[in-house]
Amino acid sequence: MSLLDALKKESDQALKEKPETPEEKVEKEPISEKEKVETQDLASKDEKVKEEVLEAETFDEDTVPDVVDEIFNHALKKHASDIHFKPKENKFEVYFRIDGTMVEYKVFDKIYHHPIIARIKIISGLKIDEHRLPQDGKCSFESKDKKEVDLRVSILPTQYGEKVVIRLLEKDPKMVELRDLGMLPNILLKIEEHLKSSYGMILAVGPTGSGKSTSLFSMLSTFNAEDYNISTLEDPIEYKIKDVTQTQINPDIGFDFSDGLRTIVRQDPDIIMVGEIRDQKTASLAIESALTGHLVFSTLHTNTAVGTIQRLLNMDIDRFLISAAVKVIISQRLARKVCSNCREKYPVPEKYHELIKKEVNIDPKNAFFYKANGCKECNNIGYSGRIGLFEVLEMSPAIEELIINNASNAEIEAQAVKEGMILLRKDALYKAVTGDITIEEAIRVMA
Repeated sequence: MSLLDALKKESDQALKEKPETPEEKVEKEPISEKEKVETQDLASKDEKVKEEVLEAETFDEDTVPDVVDEIFNHALKKHASDIHFKPKENKFEVYFRIDGTMVEYKVFDKIYHHPIIARIKIISGLKIDEHRLPQDGKCSFESKDKKEVDLRVSILPTQYGEKVVIRLLEKDPKMVELRDLGMLPNILLKIEEHLKSSYGMILAVGPTGSGKSTSLFSMLSTFNAEDYNISTLEDPIEYKIKDVTQTQINPDIGFDFSDGLRTIVRQDPDIIMVGEIRDQKTASLAIESALTGHLVFSTLHTNTAVGTIQRLLNMDIDRFLISAAVKVIISQRLARKVCSNCREKYPVPEKYHELIKKEVNIDPKNAFFYKANGCKECNNIGYSGRIGLFEVLEMSPAIEELIINNASNAEIEAQAVKEGMILLRKDALYKAVTGDITIEEAIRVMA
């Protein structure tokens, strides 16, 4: 049997994150544990692992392009955001990142490593004979169902050969509406009220992959672009919005966010979106724009809403300017939604009673958590899709005064909670008892 035939035959079973028995599939360890046994000899593994590896006898170099296409097609079919090609001492593994979680797709014999990596280098315009230095490339791919995606390729030399990670970007992704992000009704109303402002800064903050850009574009899509001059600076352009002027920065030629922002303010804009505030120059220009009659949207890498203030201070932005320009800070995370097709409810365990009573303010004896054992709809994982968790800090006179007077993060957060701010952990626990996510997922995100 050829490698391509083997891939096609096994594709429907290959993405089970937690198989029920070792006989059905190799028992999968958590990714962190797998890394710890990276140098272990494959020969000493369980016999089931040997059965799962696509052996060298099936190798046919002529089929490699089709094999790579099959991997891409299956990743798209499973709505993966990234593909990881991981070389090990005696094998070669492929993982998909689905809904933020690494899921094993296939284990290859080590003989497949170089041909597959070479094929990826060819289609992404990289040097085939360079194995010592990192490389970055990009290309496009059209799936079997005529779906076009952009591929962002990153290659890193490792002790066992080159590791490749490919980000899959839809060319025309569907815009998520603001009401579908997962905001609680009272939070959604607050955001909608701030979108009526004619000036000021609205920030979406969180770690990489927390949905910040999606939130920004959901907010931008609420405006009628024919009535406003809207300009964006992006890296790269992810969503195409009708009648919005979108510009992609290019640091390689000296065109960064600060350069673009300096030009955009001369274009008579009403609304400006800056993909990310990365440095003091961009932060200063964005703050200045927000204070001179423009509504400015941007993102920052911070863990909490209150922590954003300190981040701006670290960029040498004056306290008075922060308190005057910033109107609302949206801190967020993405949590995996429990599969609605196979979920089951169960009483809240006693060990969580005090936490639920304190954070969600409901009687835990009358509340339920939800779990899912997996089904065809969720690839036997128990999760399907993701939902946002949000913490929204609104700038009030009291909070402005605290910022100006050099108050601590704890003092600012306490005042914000007093004024009605819902912390991320409370939003996560609320969504656990309403059946959107599992309690395990809530704890994972809060950790």
